Amino acid sequence: MISLSLIIEPNLFMMRYLVYTLVFVFALSTSSCAKRVVVAQPATVTVVKKLPRQYKVVRVNGKRYYFFNGRHYKKTRNGYVVVRV
Repeated sequence: MISLSLIIEPNLFMMRYLVYTLVFVFALSTSSCAKRVVVAQPATVTVVKKLPRQYKVVRVNGKRYYFFNGRHYKKTRNGYVVVRV
């Protein structure tokens, strides 16, 4: 005959295992990575009001840039901004 204690004890073990697993998963789900967002400082922007006369007009991917002294500039309302191309 099968003892009643052998049938009940594995069920208690499984219930404890299930409860511990659910608690563990819940604890992991509450600690989201989205809460630890690091905001980087914006890069410094260099604005030049007027380009020197020696600049060259270049086109990169159909966009117009002004090239002088190893740097590319893009025309804006406030002047010319140094950009990466």
